[in-house]
Amino acid sequence: MAFDAFFLSAVLAEVEEKCLGGRVEKIFQPSRDTVLLLIRGRESREKLLIAANPAAPRLHLTACSPENPPEPPMFCMVLRKHLSGARLAAVNQMPMERMAEFTFACTDEMGYSVQKKLVAELMGRTCNLYLLSPEGRILDCLRRVGLDESPRAALPGLQYRLPAPMEKENPMDLTAADYSRILASAGADVLSDRLMDTLGGLSPLVCREAALFAGGETDARVGTLPPDAAEKLALFFAENLRHPAPWLYTQSDGTPRQFAFCPIREYGGCARAESFAALLDSFYVLRDRRDAIRQKSGAMRKTVTNQCQRLRRKLAVQEKELAQSLDRERLRQLGDILTANLNRVERGASQVICQDFYDEDMKEIAIPLAPQLSPQQNAAKFYKDYARMKTAEKELNKQLSLGAEELAYLESVLEELNRAGTEAELEEIRQELQAGGYLRQDSGKKRMKQGKLPPLRFESTDGFPIFVGRNNRQNDELTFKLARRDDIWCHASKVHGSHVIISCGGAAVPDNTVTQAAQLAAYYAETGGGQNIPVDVTRVKQVKKIPSGKPGMVIYHTYRTVVANPYPDIRIDPLNAEKTDD
Repeated sequence: MAFDAFFLSAVLAEVEEKCLGGRVEKIFQPSRDTVLLLIRGRESREKLLIAANPAAPRLHLTACSPENPPEPPMFCMVLRKHLSGARLAAVNQMPMERMAEFTFACTDEMGYSVQKKLVAELMGRTCNLYLLSPEGRILDCLRRVGLDESPRAALPGLQYRLPAPMEKENPMDLTAADYSRILASAGADVLSDRLMDTLGGLSPLVCREAALFAGGETDARVGTLPPDAAEKLALFFAENLRHPAPWLYTQSDGTPRQFAFCPIREYGGCARAESFAALLDSFYVLRDRRDAIRQKSGAMRKTVTNQCQRLRRKLAVQEKELAQSLDRERLRQLGDILTANLNRVERGASQVICQDFYDEDMKEIAIPLAPQLSPQQNAAKFYKDYARMKTAEKELNKQLSLGAEELAYLESVLEELNRAGTEAELEEIRQELQAGGYLRQDSGKKRMKQGKLPPLRFESTDGFPIFVGRNNRQNDELTFKLARRDDIWCHASKVHGSHVIISCGGAAVPDNTVTQAAQLAAYYAETGGGQNIPVDVTRVKQVKKIPSGKPGMVIYHTYRTVVANPYPDIRIDPLNAEKTDD
């Protein structure tokens, strides 16, 4: 990625064009490092996102609405207190730095007009967001840094200090002669490294692109450059720095990989985005959503995984005990042999040698005894152990069946967690686990009130509605409450996955619609990444709930199986899906 100082300059130009003079209507803090300002601009309402995340710092206008926590963090409350209703008066940037300064015209507690600043520092590990008073003191900051941690302490009440200025040359001010001087001076042998060491505000990606333009390859050496390399460098930077454009490189599977304010030729081709805001949305939003969901589901995932591991160990022990119980017939035989030879047993003996009349050759065997027991008690013990193992077989088979069912259920919950795309879906899974006793009930902890999520709704190319359950509880509700008995039910065969319903009311359904429903069942299943997935298709009336079974567990007997390939990306499928969760 190339979110460098000059990329930020292009982003701030978009922000200034659409938001300058606008008023702050709302302020949110969706995550620890992200702040979202809703600004009513000249012609529309804009959402300004500032992410002071050391792993992916950025600032841009966004069309997305991240989910917010049930209670706003303290920094968000401070921003609301000072900036709600304020007018954006100016947007500035420190030269060659990923640092933006927003000046807001506000009204203080006494009713006087004052100017407060919101400063975003997006420089790697030192990322931070400061709210400054008119005198330049820190009212609050996103990440507080103590006096003993850094020479630039970040604490409320301290005077804000600018970062040390960049001691490099500004490529905006350089000519071909300047680049000739840089190439002739001492420094790194690789051109891109020398540009990084000499010029400020540029990312390694842009420096490699400049080397590719001037020297024909990204790792071009200074000593082997063509005579016109300096002129090419001047042309490259003059063109791209004065006329930046949003360029995005996407991998063959559709995953965004790199972006910059200049064409990215290093990987063989790229596409130009509509705007810098749209580029950053397409690059970060889906990834951020997945990361946030993965982080928020971490505790549940760990709990369910631990439960699965315990169950597997328990089942292994029970299977071993069951195998031992199947050898119980020999205990009864030893009891019979010992009973027939009680007169040969001496009290206190640890074993007795007897003929095995159950063996064709009547071989002698040594029967182990408990010295503290009488001969009759030793014989009775063999019969008692035989009866105990006979009873254990029945109970172990029962426990193994229940354990296997519970393990299958928990594995289906793990699959749900992998498919969850919103916090509302995670909340439904959390409630399901709490109802099952796998998670503790919340004790006084406030959670955002979530409306009841509907099933995913799609529409086939033939016009039939297709519904997909998001989780086990929703699968039950969809199949046994919402669907009609003569609707068509689909499910990936013998794996965990969503229930899929074709709402047809008994009408004949074209094969094309059944195929599309089967593709959805294959996509929303444990094998969603595979190909040629078998999918069972039947009427809803053939599907029965397992008595006392876990949520989502069903049985069915009359069905047909079709083979389907899941869509690699449901967002580009031909079903014209209605995204009820967006």
